Amino acid sequence: MGKSLLTTGIAATAVLTLVGCSSSPSEGDTADEATEWPSSITLSLVPSVEGEDLAQALDPLTAYLSENLDIEVEGVVASDYAATVEALGTDQAQVIITDAGSLYNAIERYDAELILRDVRFGATSYAAVAYTNNPDKYCEGEPVMSTYAASGIELSSCNGIEEAGAESTGSGPAAVEALGEINDGTKVALQAATSPAGYQYPVVAMREQGVDTDAITQVPVEGNNNAVLAVYNGDAEVSFGYWDARTTVAEEAPDIAEKVVAFAYTEMIPNGGVAVTSSLPDDLVAELTQLLDDYADSSEEAASVMFDLVGLSDWTSETAEDEITRYGEILAEFSN
Repeated sequence: MGKSLLTTGIAATAVLTLVGCSSSPSEGDTADEATEWPSSITLSLVPSVEGEDLAQALDPLTAYLSENLDIEVEGVVASDYAATVEALGTDQAQVIITDAGSLYNAIERYDAELILRDVRFGATSYAAVAYTNNPDKYCEGEPVMSTYAASGIELSSCNGIEEAGAESTGSGPAAVEALGEINDGTKVALQAATSPAGYQYPVVAMREQGVDTDAITQVPVEGNNNAVLAVYNGDAEVSFGYWDARTTVAEEAPDIAEKVVAFAYTEMIPNGGVAVTSSLPDDLVAELTQLLDDYADSSEEAASVMFDLVGLSDWTSETAEDEITRYGEILAEFSN
């Protein structure tokens, strides 16, 4: 993961000499060769935690950054993801931890720099899954069973999107042509129009396969669990949710793998990540990137804070910005 915390801290201290409210270039540097660091920066995010003292929940992360950067790092809680973008645009925050759509908007509107992508259970992106209770219509061949490794649950799929007896991968796009079997009047459970996995990517995928999405019978649902249950209970013939939303209802519906079959994966939907304002000095951005990249591995407390605070297992500097750009293109289709 790069430099150890001790090495990073030494390096940060070596290049900094705080004078007044900012650092000065080291001796021998010219103004063009070194840019002064600000005395403080602000980080804005939307926490996953609820019913807690959010400032206290943020404190271990900001304290870690402050100590190793040798400048004050303040954490502020945003009301929603869009607020993180506006905070960056108005210079109320110089660092934002936010979702993919907001990363795209920050890059496009304010020339923000994408420095890290979120990692959840080893992945930086995920597919939307098409589920059905009518495999005779949507599946070529019999469904097979594979294991969802994160929970050890065996789940059913068809059309070769997963390998029988193996760990499932959730890699898309796969078998998207099967979406073409959705015909006029088919009951399709869809989530809110702002949901990437429950609406946006599925609607785009259906349209690309020739489905008239205005002619299907939309069954509105709230949440990925209810999208799965709509098919399970027979309220819809097809539904969509993130990979693999069936695990969210496995306890209340133990026969979920029998009744709800995954038959297609959309193209991959990017996780969010971390972006910084373009005004920050390059060497500060480099140090900050490395520190955040190392954070989850810095201690057991850090790993817990990261998961509890923002629902992540890690960050990665492999940003795959093209996925963020594609997400922006899909967002544009629903902007009106």
